[in-house]
Amino acid sequence: MTPPLLIRKANSRDLSAILNLFEAARRFMAANGNPTQWNDQHPHPDIVRRDIMRGDSYVCTPANDGRKIVGTFTFILGEEPTYRTIEQGQWHADRPYGTIHRLASDGHTHGVARTCFDFCTAHADYVRIDTHADNQPMLHAITRYGFRQCGIIHVHDGTPRIAFDFEQPLPHSVTVELHTDG
Repeated sequence: MTPPLLIRKANSRDLSAILNLFEAARRFMAANGNPTQWNDQHPHPDIVRRDIMRGDSYVCTPANDGRKIVGTFTFILGEEPTYRTIEQGQWHADRPYGTIHRLASDGHTHGVARTCFDFCTAHADYVRIDTHADNQPMLHAITRYGFRQCGIIHVHDGTPRIAFDFEQPLPHSVTVELHTDG
């Protein structure tokens, strides 16, 4: 059984481990029909350093070994420029949101994506994410969690991505009617 996973903010000492996770993810994607989503320099180390400096980069570790990094992701609260234009659909809400980017795991630890999604939806009640049409494992994880497909966005290099969002359900309200004898 996989031990529970913990999430913490990444720091500069984690850079090498994060880059190794991205390398493993690129190999996994290429071997599983998705050779073009991340080229050999994506995510670029400078982007990862920036994410760490801004406090937007996170790592997943087993609860019983906080030094072993088994997953990583970036979670940004605020507007994502590539989400301004969406085609073949629309976002389900027009309000502040968090965005998940650069999610990767070691390929051996189960539950990294779910743990990431749980963390992000606990910190923002509206979350957006996108992925490549050929990234079947990520598409499965996204839809299984309950994200809804919204349409197509284009990333900075112009390539399309399938966009999804997730809204926390609103609390149930109860209507109480008072009847008085009279």
